[in-house]
Order: sequence, then structure tokens, then C-alpha cells
Amino acid sequence: MCNEKIRLGVNIDHVATIRNARGGVHPDPVKAALLAVEAGADGITAHLREDRRHISDRDIDMLMARLSVPLNLEMAATAEMVAIALDHRPASACIVPEKRQELTTEGGLDVVGGHDHLAPYVEKLRQAGISVSLFIDPDEAQIRASKAIGADKVELHTGTYVEKTGAARAAELDRLRRGAALCESLDLEVHAGHGLNYDTVEDIAAICQFTEFNIGHFLVGEAIFVGLAESLQQMKRLMDRGRVRCEDKKTGGAG
Repeated sequence: MCNEKIRLGVNIDHVATIRNARGGVHPDPVKAALLAVEAGADGITAHLREDRRHISDRDIDMLMARLSVPLNLEMAATAEMVAIALDHRPASACIVPEKRQELTTEGGLDVVGGHDHLAPYVEKLRQAGISVSLFIDPDEAQIRASKAIGADKVELHTGTYVEKTGAARAAELDRLRRGAALCESLDLEVHAGHGLNYDTVEDIAAICQFTEFNIGHFLVGEAIFVGLAESLQQMKRLMDRGRVRCEDKKTGGAG
């Protein structure tokens, strides 16, 4: 069944990255989140890292107090982060792999190998009424393991697709397509994220099973030139255009 609309979750981490480069309070990621919501964001994503390199604990406090849309808290699977999530009760928590030296999240979680470590955290979050997502590669074994561990949804890693070109990109797009179809068959809500930009988002949006994209770095970077509202709204226009192609395939139209 084709989801008519795809939600856009705007990741505000890199507003905080700019703030932290000089210290102080400007630019304020919470203000950016409120502007994004005003411009049409369906949710806000923030990654509270163990080293607090961008989003801070105070940012999470303020987001929970002021947002009118769901907050998706990206977090590592650690006792500290689970305690913070349980204290704040965001709408959802997306568990991601985290390495201290990485510039950004590099690939998906190993849910197959990490079952015993992840399972207690997933259970605690879900018992608290927090919807749990796992950030994984579009791999059959990882998708099935995510379902078995009790996740409500998964976010498929699109970074490899974005980085490839030509036949390699087409192959990765097919991998994402097959992964999304498997998620649907397992009754796992399926999201997409990492590296998506104006040139790549439309083809992903044409995959009918995706319900949400989480995009941050590109939107914040583009906002330097056109403003946050315009960068976000252009992304939504391209997402909608891709979703029309999905509808065309379902009805047999051209596209």
C-alpha cells in the first residue's frame, strides 16, 4: 500500500555544531527547530551524543518544552542515554551506532550481532511508551533481527546510495527498495535517512513503503544560501514529486 505523504523530520544537530564552534548561544538550535516546524517540518530529530559535540542536554530540555511536533531522539545504546530518554519521554528514540572519532554516523547498527546488548534497552524504551527505531543498513538479516528484537520501526541508511554513481547507485536503490518491501511485509514502519539531498531524495520518495525521511546536514547547509524555510520546502516539493511517481506506478500511469 502506498503511503500518500512522506513525513519530513528535520535534524537540527548541525545548527548546534555551528554554535559550539565559537561557544555561546548563537545560533540556537531550538529556534531553528521552531522555524522548521513553522515552515512545515513534521518532526524534529536531535542526536544527543555521548561527547555532546553538538546537541546539549539543555537543548533536549528546551525542545521537549517547546515543540508542537514529535521529537525523535537519536541516541547510542548506553545506560546513560536510555536514562535520559526515559526522563524526557520523546515520541520516539532512534538507536544509532556511535564511535567517538567519527565525523558522522558511519553505517547501520549490527542488530544481529548486538541482540543481547540492544534487547534490554529496546524493551525499557517501549515499556515507557517511546516508539523505538533502529538505524540499519538495508540488509535482510538486519531487518529481520530488528523485528525480532521488538523495534517498532527502522530507519534505512541511505548514505551508501548517495555516495554511489551509475550502476552502483542503481543497485543500491534496488537494495533499498527490497529492504523497504521486506519491512512492510514484517509490519515494520520504515524510514530513510543519511546524506539525502535535492539530487537523491526524489528516487527514494518513489519507493512507496517509506513513511518518513530524516534530513539535517544538507538542509542546514543549504539554509546558508536560501534560508531554512526555503531549503525545507524545496525538499518537501521534491519528496512529493517522487511520491507522485510511486502513485503512477500503482495506477499504471507514465512516470
